[in-house]
Amino acid sequence: MKAIVCRAHGPAETLELAQDWPEPECGPGEVLLEVKAAGLNFPDLLMIQGKYQTQPDLPFVPGAECAGVVLAVGEGVTRFRPGDKVISAGTHQAFAARRAVPEADVYPMPEGLNFVQAAGVSLTYFTSYHALKQRANLQPGETLLVLGAAGGVGATAVEIGKLMGAHVIAAASSEEKLALCRQLGADEVINYSEVDLKSTLKTMTGGRGVDVVYDPVGGDFTEAALRNMAWNGRYLVIGFASGPIPKIPLNLALLKGCAIVGVFYGRFTGEEPECNQRNVEELWALFAQGKLKPVVTDVFPLEHYADAFNCLAERRARGKVILDLE
Repeated sequence: MKAIVCRAHGPAETLELAQDWPEPECGPGEVLLEVKAAGLNFPDLLMIQGKYQTQPDLPFVPGAECAGVVLAVGEGVTRFRPGDKVISAGTHQAFAARRAVPEADVYPMPEGLNFVQAAGVSLTYFTSYHALKQRANLQPGETLLVLGAAGGVGATAVEIGKLMGAHVIAAASSEEKLALCRQLGADEVINYSEVDLKSTLKTMTGGRGVDVVYDPVGGDFTEAALRNMAWNGRYLVIGFASGPIPKIPLNLALLKGCAIVGVFYGRFTGEEPECNQRNVEELWALFAQGKLKPVVTDVFPLEHYADAFNCLAERRARGKVILDLE
């Protein structure tokens, strides 16, 4: 079958579009999917470079999330049957024509979405909802700063933060990205490629600081944002899209009386599966009500996988980057 294959760690140009990759087998407790579209995420980029915290053996098919149709179900599967439209999240194997995944990693496709829109839902919305609800306990009227606010997870944090009643400050690197943030409901915006983030936040909040920071970027912006935390603030560590993992002066947490909170969605699903399932049900209700709508502006055919990866790597993406397999 057709699949993108990583045979050696490196940039996207080292990947291969194979035509004869082995067909997956549907074992007990598994669901076999025909993949219609797949979403790219920063961990996919790290994984093909050999830099992610968990690495599959070479060669492997990258890609964590997808949307598609159930082709077959293994023994013991009760929630799905052939023909169902679903989404799936895992660690890899999504960038292929077909994929076999455990039943626990499969969810019904949200109502009102097509395959391209649905392909990027799981890791972004699931991460942001868990981050803002369980890890930050975001409250109505609090101020939320979202860094990298036009990216895949950042855009969902802006959407969800507004639905939770927060005053949302969106920070991104271009006016085009900030225009998207405004469309998503951001109350204020910061172009941190043109202004100093630390001083701008201080002025914008009247010196009070922000209650919650959602940070999927890391690098140079982390300390500037941390220095603008309000008392009892919560700094959410989502990821490090800029590359460097920042070293934090811990005295800042003491002086600000704030918490630095890690957000590891993958582990959360294993540690608290019932809580994760409630989150999914609540998100699905928001999709059904039209209160959430995925932002997809960068869609590439499977054959243009290198362009898709580079769009993500060069931080040009606005919303999700999707590979269309249809």
